[in-house]
Amino acid sequence: MTKKTGDRTIVTDSGEVVPAMFPVVVSASRSTDIPAFYADWFVGRLKKGYSAWTNPFNGKKSYVAYADTRFVVFWSKNPKPLIEHIDYMKEREIGCYVQFTLNDYADERLEPGVPPLDERIDTFRRLTDRLGTGAVVWRYDPLILTDSIDADRLLDKIGRIGDRLRGYTEKLVFSFADIESYRKVRANLERSRIRYADWTTEQMTDFARRLVELNKSKGWNYELATCGEAADLDGVAHNRCIDDRLMVRLGHKSQKLMEFLGAEICLPMFDGAVRIDENLYAAIGRNNRDKGQRAACGCAKSKDIGQYDTCPHLCEYCYANSSKQLAVANWRRHLAAPDCDTITGGR
Repeated sequence: MTKKTGDRTIVTDSGEVVPAMFPVVVSASRSTDIPAFYADWFVGRLKKGYSAWTNPFNGKKSYVAYADTRFVVFWSKNPKPLIEHIDYMKEREIGCYVQFTLNDYADERLEPGVPPLDERIDTFRRLTDRLGTGAVVWRYDPLILTDSIDADRLLDKIGRIGDRLRGYTEKLVFSFADIESYRKVRANLERSRIRYADWTTEQMTDFARRLVELNKSKGWNYELATCGEAADLDGVAHNRCIDDRLMVRLGHKSQKLMEFLGAEICLPMFDGAVRIDENLYAAIGRNNRDKGQRAACGCAKSKDIGQYDTCPHLCEYCYANSSKQLAVANWRRHLAAPDCDTITGGR
């Protein structure tokens, strides 16, 4: 374990004393699929005590220390490699939940690097068995319209997956692909000659209405929520993907996490109390929203440790890869130096 030499410094693998961040909550990651491709690296860095991170905007390298980390929010389309590391996370008393993006774009070949749908559903169920129903969140994200995918087809895909996840998750999070606003996404789709269409306000409202009806008619009773959408849709909440309430529910035994979130155990009649179990409730006494995120984002504060241009799922609509070639090249650099403190093998 890397030693803490002061409030804000660590000793690196090479013996250098450097300043570091000591986050309580880590996001792993909005920028790449750490559970699918870098799970061994991440747990190895937990054991080392830190990892290095390069700011995508200024190229500056900085360090993230894990001595104070008490919760990790994972994002993944294939978290199967993470399952073998859950016991270690529990030994370290680090809580977690998984944002599991489980789409069905197989026929359209929009996600060429993900495993077959049946395998991913099996992984979802196995993960829930290990972590609990509330700790695996289903995302169908993004909802994308193309010349071969319309709203009816999307609802049919969601319906078939939703039936198979009944009892294994509490929530379905979705977002509407906003292609024209994201240069990388638009360029990637056009490069692959995929004919896409942006959603209109009327289409989004109608789709949400039909999804709410589907949720009721199927008897799923999933909590429906949108990610990063400004529109208020009937029957659909605005999601907090880094969710302070869910972290309290799952990680309330950690005093450090509770203090970081401004939460404490309370009586059940307290307004807005988080229900942990039949007899235990907690109140969050501060606004934990991360003001550095988009205006419509409700996420709580965390430190994201991923890097752009490193995910070899090679999804056609990807916002995190500027090119497939660069993502694959960085993945290969990682494979050549898997124990390096950076995801990209030292770069």
